[in-house]
Amino acid sequence: MSYFLGVDTGGTYTDAVIVDEGATRVIGKAKALTTRGDLAIGIGGAVDAALAAAGVGPGEVSLVSLSTTLATNALVEGQGGRVALVFIGFDAGDEARAGLDEALRGDPIVRLAGGHGHAGQEMAPLDLAALEAAVAGLAEEVVGFAVAARFATRNPAHEIAAREVIRRVTGRPVTCSHELSANLNGPKRALTAVLNARLIGMIDRLVAACERHLAAVGIKAPLMVVRGDGALISAAMVRERPIETILSGPAASIVGARWLTGATDALVSDIGGTTTDVALLKGGLPEIDPEGARVGGFRTMVEAVAMRTTGLGGDSEVHLVTEGLVGGLRLGPRRLMPVSLLAVDHGEMVHATLDRALSSDTSGEYEGRFVVPMGGNAGGLSAREAAVLARITTPMPVTQALTSRLEAAALDRLVARGLVMLSGVTPSDASHVLGRLDAWDDAAAEKAVRLLGRRRNGAGERFATDPAVFAQSIVDQLTEQTVLCLLEAAIAEDPAFAGEAPETLARHVALRAGLRRHSGVIRIEARLGVPVIGLGASAPFYYGAVGQVLGCEMILPEHAGVANAIGAVVGQVSQRVQGLVSSPAEGRFAAHLPDGVQVFNDRETALEVMETALRHEATSRALRAGAVDVNLTVTREVKQADIEGRTMFIEAMIVATASGRPRVAHS
Repeated sequence: MSYFLGVDTGGTYTDAVIVDEGATRVIGKAKALTTRGDLAIGIGGAVDAALAAAGVGPGEVSLVSLSTTLATNALVEGQGGRVALVFIGFDAGDEARAGLDEALRGDPIVRLAGGHGHAGQEMAPLDLAALEAAVAGLAEEVVGFAVAARFATRNPAHEIAAREVIRRVTGRPVTCSHELSANLNGPKRALTAVLNARLIGMIDRLVAACERHLAAVGIKAPLMVVRGDGALISAAMVRERPIETILSGPAASIVGARWLTGATDALVSDIGGTTTDVALLKGGLPEIDPEGARVGGFRTMVEAVAMRTTGLGGDSEVHLVTEGLVGGLRLGPRRLMPVSLLAVDHGEMVHATLDRALSSDTSGEYEGRFVVPMGGNAGGLSAREAAVLARITTPMPVTQALTSRLEAAALDRLVARGLVMLSGVTPSDASHVLGRLDAWDDAAAEKAVRLLGRRRNGAGERFATDPAVFAQSIVDQLTEQTVLCLLEAAIAEDPAFAGEAPETLARHVALRAGLRRHSGVIRIEARLGVPVIGLGASAPFYYGAVGQVLGCEMILPEHAGVANAIGAVVGQVSQRVQGLVSSPAEGRFAAHLPDGVQVFNDRETALEVMETALRHEATSRALRAGAVDVNLTVTREVKQADIEGRTMFIEAMIVATASGRPRVAHS
């Protein structure tokens, strides 16, 4: 008998699960804290414990599959390494489209003439000498480069040429936009390439950490990674295209939810440390988002499950809303390290800091907050940012890291770069105070919650004097925001509300009255029409109350806490490629092939050449992705128009999909 090992690396925990080779039952499972400084430690802890729980030896593992929320979390929290965008042939101001300027966050742009037209013809020559001079000066400041050229999906020649120069001059990773999507919309492709470049280092470290531990314990099975649409790809391929792992964890959770429950129609809601991910399971399958994955406010061109990802989790930052007399609470989207977790390894410093703050009658903005160094590439920092980072050599109070309020913005920038992490009160701390969790330091959680509750609202009154009462308010706020997440997802998937804004309808006073079963002059009742499958280690603590508010069945499967890891090993390998045949002039048919444009005088010849190329490319990618027994399907979508009694060919989109089961060690 051989076994499959699934691993899921989340923002707080790394999960591991062992299933039998037929993927019919869980043999063993385990959790370990995700160790961001060295991911191999957390992965190793979870893997070793799962093997021990299952009584399985390393040599009996025939397949390892990894899912992760690290890429999703980084985009939601606005984190990632500094990158440079090489922007070829675009007009001034194009970077303001599709949210590209927001995604760059001030990172450098190299603008060059060049690019191609709609039919693939060169619009202007590419100045490679200017490119070489520009990127040479950026090599030490960035972790990678993104290259986007105008109409590169119709002719990628300039992106390919730029990539070769950048690799030769800098040695840094390069992402070309045409490699990530065959669709038009240059700025959106550029955005996707920027995010991919920003994530390369993070995902490379994750894969390397997993490979390192597997080798250390003697597991020689192939390593696969879950893509955002739930399919599997090889570790080698994901290193080149890490953007495809956004929504990897959520996609794996949907596959796992289906496997665990057998449900065919339900909302799947997965709460982690950083995000809550909601998707609709319909007819046993997740919907694929036709517009591309949307994460952290960015609409990418990555094919992924139709998922609504919100910065809300067990480790979300607790914000005090001080506007108005009463004030209130808001959670997320940023993840903090819970104070109770920080105190596990740094208890003396944490308790001394909290005790000192509690001994005073006043409570400042940064009291009870800590900062933790994370390491990473510090290129491109301002003098002030570098000075603040130099002080943070070990976990310390935020008040110790800052010498003035002017440095607060610098600290925020360091957090966004992932060079440091903040620690403060989270729902996990509140759950420790309420006795629902006991994994970390209860006393530190109580002190931190008590300290935060002493802050004052607009009326000058303390938010709470009893830490248990304040902790319950935090958990209630988590329930409220989770309800909104689920309502938004349900409204977005219901055809009756097509064209409406789900965010607006979910907050409508009539709908909220209906959830409360309002009975007055008008009687209103509202509830979800499908069950909710609650996933995540903390789902049993929070989702009972959510189900009561929504008036729906709440399904909490036995292995809900490791659903992502289960989903990682029960999926299939799949690769999808597409290509366009256009008609630049009557009687002329252009096949926009991966290595350039070929023009034919016969339509069917152009279609056959394109189809042959796509069949080869899809099969090749599937084999590289780790598939065996590859099955290939091809579809054609031909657009034509009748003009004066004649049928005119406009264009044809051909899609080739190659899929198969993942290669295992004994294949």
